[in-house]
Amino acid sequence: MTSTFPSISISTERLVLRPLDEDDVPALAEMMNDEQVTAWTSVPQPFTTESARAWITEYAPAARTSGRGLDLAVTEFLTQRLVGVIQLGRTNWHVRSTELSYIIAPWARGEGYASEAALATAQWLFTDQKLERIELRTAADNTASQQVAQKIGCISEGVLRGACIARVRADDGTWSEARTDFIVWSLLPEDIEGAGEHLTESGGYPSYSDWN
Repeated sequence: MTSTFPSISISTERLVLRPLDEDDVPALAEMMNDEQVTAWTSVPQPFTTESARAWITEYAPAARTSGRGLDLAVTEFLTQRLVGVIQLGRTNWHVRSTELSYIIAPWARGEGYASEAALATAQWLFTDQKLERIELRTAADNTASQQVAQKIGCISEGVLRGACIARVRADDGTWSEARTDFIVWSLLPEDIEGAGEHLTESGGYPSYSDWN
């Protein structure tokens, strides 16, 4: 029998991670059309409101109920505004592993929200869902995303050569595809011991743009 993720909400000091809902459509569409999201993710461009609604009402529920993954809206606790998305995919319930990715909206970068949300998700996965491995993949030139992986305790395992297609914007505004490498990171339960304290000791949540 295939396991599935529950429909849950995860709270941190500053954030609430919850299921996406239709009220998120405008902000999700705006976030996904950001230039840096275009460059480092495979989301279709332009990302329309219809695309956002389909993700929320069709793709995300299907991924959860099938056991493949989970999509969570990252929202600010105080303002309730959407500031990002955490996505779990390629989940293997026999191996007890999943792949984690994150996107932070341009209006919320520099606040350390990616590391805060990713660490909270990892703690929940290891504690409540009894997973044993989380994997992240970052494009070789995406140093901001690599910083997030390092901040939450991930270990770099190696390079998948030529496995990533990034997008590069030309001077005339058009986009072209460029092949690059993926850096593979892993996170095991013992890796996050003290990770929260490390973030606090380093000044809370560091300022850098974060997306994956």
